[in-house]
Amino acid sequence: MWARGACALGLMWTLTACAGPRATTASFGPETVRERARALARTPYQKPVASLPPAYAQLTYDQYRDIRFRPERARWRDAGVPFQAQFFAPGFYYTSPVPMHEVDAGRAEPIRFSPELFSYGPLVKELPAAPIAGFAGFRLSHPLNRPDYYDELVAFLGASYFRALGRGSVYGLSARGLAIDTALPEGEEFPVFREFWLEKPAAGADRVVVHALMDSPSVTGAYRFVIVPGERTVMEVDAELHARKAIKRLGVAPLTSMYLFGENDRGTLEDFRPEVHDSDGLALWMKNGEHLWRPLRNPSHLSVSSFQVDGLHAFGLMQRDRDFRSYEDLEARYDKRPGVWVEPVGDWGRGAVQLVEIPSHQEFDDNIVAYWVPETPVTAGTTLRLGWKLTWGNSSPERARESLATATRVAPGSSPGARRFVLDFSPGEGAPTQAPVEAVVSTTSGRIVHPITQRNEMTGGWRATFELVPEGNTPAELRCFLRSGSDTLTETWSYPWTP
Repeated sequence: MWARGACALGLMWTLTACAGPRATTASFGPETVRERARALARTPYQKPVASLPPAYAQLTYDQYRDIRFRPERARWRDAGVPFQAQFFAPGFYYTSPVPMHEVDAGRAEPIRFSPELFSYGPLVKELPAAPIAGFAGFRLSHPLNRPDYYDELVAFLGASYFRALGRGSVYGLSARGLAIDTALPEGEEFPVFREFWLEKPAAGADRVVVHALMDSPSVTGAYRFVIVPGERTVMEVDAELHARKAIKRLGVAPLTSMYLFGENDRGTLEDFRPEVHDSDGLALWMKNGEHLWRPLRNPSHLSVSSFQVDGLHAFGLMQRDRDFRSYEDLEARYDKRPGVWVEPVGDWGRGAVQLVEIPSHQEFDDNIVAYWVPETPVTAGTTLRLGWKLTWGNSSPERARESLATATRVAPGSSPGARRFVLDFSPGEGAPTQAPVEAVVSTTSGRIVHPITQRNEMTGGWRATFELVPEGNTPAELRCFLRSGSDTLTETWSYPWTP
């Protein structure tokens, strides 16, 4: 069960209430969910209403975890297809059931809730039969890691949250359908997926298709997900959005992760583990060829960073450090947490990638958010048609020719108040082994002193070291890349220093 993102923002995930599934099958086509979203946008928003019997609504956290879907009741288990669907029981936080449908041969059939679909541990008695209109969410499984076992591949649970796995990964960060007014003083709005349609895969299919209807006070939306499992699992997302009212900050393709501490930012936490995080940095690639890496932090105050882009190629929250010794956690296995790479489909125009970092003192909070904000304001009546591709896995789907920043370490400098930065870069294609390499370092305030670049014989890459002499208590935005002559050897490392 997921409970981290809600805790980080002081909110509970709830799912919207809506009418129960149709009593009979209905026709389903490419425009079905889009027409529903358009019609919904023309009506006033209705606040979700909890609609569960007390036996379900009053489940505790531990009781809810003691309810499990019966694998033998999985959808498509005996259909001879390489995907299976299981469902999460309503209850606990999830008090507004979400209708589910199976689509087959152009017809949509309701998937009905029954307590017989679940097994119950010692903490909860078997729940009574009740006219419940749906589930909390669902998950899809597939022979991802070996041909004789159906591994969990993707799960949709809570608001518009979902997450997926590549081969060899374990669950970490999540994605969302949409983010609205994140980190604004008036508070964030959480759109919800209020209904799902699962297309039954054909025998031998290499992908599965999911449709979702989204709703919130500000916007409705129709989503189509094409999910292709593999070493890196790819999700092709198509969204049609309809604004009921003006939106101050629309976050497209949002990612939500956790960063408690790492080599660059240990804070005051005492822990036997060297690092604890689902992601260690934001990667940002522009169409003009510029690549930027921004290490994550756990700040003392809410931090919002904006990176203006005219031509976005991709961005992602990545877990670059894959060395178990960096985490020493046999249970969480942070070394196996996937990164997620977001690639726009078509031209998204001018805008900004925003990174939100929220102070946190526990690893159960999702305190990192990244998303794309279009420059054009979203006004009431606006319709947006956007597509993007999400790639989930242990590495970026695109291989960079230049060296990548792999480690950021910060320590006191050689003079009072100065800070020393030590950056490691990976070996890059064609990087010189003997030619002089220069660290190009800049800052928006203060002075840079003692820049040094040297070969890191342990990694085959390069290490850059420099000091920042701050200008009083003025924050500084630092940037660094390596070059040899006129050749740029690395991506650009970007880092905010605050007193």
